[in-house]
Amino acid sequence: MRFALTALAAALLSTSAMAEVSGKLVLYTSQPNADAQQTVDAFQAKYPEVEVEWIRDGTTKVMAKLRAEFAAGAPQPDVLLIADMVTMEGLEAEGRLMAYPEADTSAYDPALMDAEGHYFSTKLITTGIVYNTGAEMVPTSYADLLKEAAKDKLAMPSPLTSGAATIHMAAITAHPDLGWDFYEGLAAQGAIPEGGNGGTYKAVAGGEKLYGFVVDFLPIRNKLDGAPVEFVFPEEGVSAVTEPVAILSTAQNPDAAKAFVDFLISEEGQQLAADMGYLPAHPAITPPEGFPALNDIKLLDFDPAKALENDQANKMKFTEIFGG
Repeated sequence: MRFALTALAAALLSTSAMAEVSGKLVLYTSQPNADAQQTVDAFQAKYPEVEVEWIRDGTTKVMAKLRAEFAAGAPQPDVLLIADMVTMEGLEAEGRLMAYPEADTSAYDPALMDAEGHYFSTKLITTGIVYNTGAEMVPTSYADLLKEAAKDKLAMPSPLTSGAATIHMAAITAHPDLGWDFYEGLAAQGAIPEGGNGGTYKAVAGGEKLYGFVVDFLPIRNKLDGAPVEFVFPEEGVSAVTEPVAILSTAQNPDAAKAFVDFLISEEGQQLAADMGYLPAHPAITPPEGFPALNDIKLLDFDPAKALENDQANKMKFTEIFGG
């Protein structure tokens, strides 16, 4: 009986705390519109007293808008939900993010979270190899893309355009068995990086090219609809953007912002990510159809702080290899 009363009291306290979260919450996000709407709707169903005002665009454009607001001394968002940890590292270094160390990240791989609680990964969008099922060679390793069978048949997004490609470049070039030699090899193979992941996927799916790097969900989802593509998690590992969420140090409604963070990293929020067709970051949530279990995916080592420090030098080196 005492246990039942204690559990009831805890539930009532939790419900009371949820009810106390109210007011306007301003969200800047790089999620696709449909995903952003689903996220906001699910959050507001849980916190009906919170009115969410959200703006979405690509991470680069979101950050340009936010930079202008910083310069004017009037940043608008309470919370950011954008593509990558490197951008968050930059904001953290500038003191722009509020620490929330009380957030429950106990179930997660520590590498996915900022140690001081300045940002929190909400999913894994990995980059590996895509190939057209009409190709003779089935790659299992990045090194396979340097074989004669792949010459002049490679497509890849540019890190000068794509955030995921930037993270991929940083992870690959830091790998002891790959490094910049690998990118020089890709250039020798006739690879011409351009645009984002969508263009790369279309080139491979359409047969214009046979191999490429791309974010996982494009081939995995489209394969289920009959597209002639396969996605490979290479033996060396995959890179990942993690769509982290963070609270700005200038947040006008920090209580609602913390509730939003809590929701996204809860099992409920992680199930929402899986229902949208993404690989959830929480190991207890079953991935969507076509994805392996999280524990079966090998991630390339990645240091977001080092990637931030080397970002401009990496992009200059990339331009030297492939041309501006």
